[in-house]
Amino acid sequence: MLHIGCHLSSSKGFAAMGRQALDMGADTFQFFTRNPRGSRAKALDTEDIRALEQLLRQNDFAPLVAHAPYTLNLCGAAEENRTFARDTMADDLARLEHLPGQYYNFHPGSHVGQGIEAGIGLIAEGLNAILCPGQATTVLLETMAGKGSEVGSRFEELREILDRVEHADQVGVCLDTCHVWDAGYDIAGDLDGVLTEFDRVIGLDRLRAIHLNDSMNGLGSHKDRHACIGAGCIGLEALERVVRHEALRGLPFCLETPNDIPGYTAEIALLRRAAELA
Repeated sequence: MLHIGCHLSSSKGFAAMGRQALDMGADTFQFFTRNPRGSRAKALDTEDIRALEQLLRQNDFAPLVAHAPYTLNLCGAAEENRTFARDTMADDLARLEHLPGQYYNFHPGSHVGQGIEAGIGLIAEGLNAILCPGQATTVLLETMAGKGSEVGSRFEELREILDRVEHADQVGVCLDTCHVWDAGYDIAGDLDGVLTEFDRVIGLDRLRAIHLNDSMNGLGSHKDRHACIGAGCIGLEALERVVRHEALRGLPFCLETPNDIPGYTAEIALLRRAAELA
């Protein structure tokens, strides 16, 4: 069965997001924990969270994906930026404990001239400062496109971070199809080969979620410009193979395409039909 959804706005509350996902034919979704360009988080409404929890249970939802703000950078050059990222992520994880068993996805960060190895060390250091024993949320490192000084465009970089994290069982990976394509992994021409390489370097048991996006740019462009499904350089046939791949079965797929709700609904239906052909 394909577990698929899209990114939804949390402005109307958690239970409202769950109902909207059901109306769209989704059985998972992604949401920002707070303003994606800022730091403010809404006050928690525990009654709303309990209503969502009941809806998820009654409708056999896959885990949800909470997305950290884009502004966070665990490997920033300034200590104050790293502290801000750690404090914000720690607060997000504490809030997510009210909805246990979900995923918390974040962009590993940009080393801003310090070098990849320094960036990897700072990201691991930040995770070690915020992960707690018994935590019910799994933190996901997202694969990146490699623009600028981003850390995480190569599988080896993510593996190095994982190897340095003390509570490694609480950390996994979210694979973004646009990002890995832009980073140079040919998921259109050699999906099996890319997944074999992921398994060799990181391990498929670490792969917990997929961001399903087409790309506006060619293989290895390092641009990170998402396109609607079938409207980019990866193409519909290749992305249909992604949702049908046996190694990815059971994972939550989240669309981050440049779409409105009707567009997301159409893409969800299209990809469900594709998955049924497996």
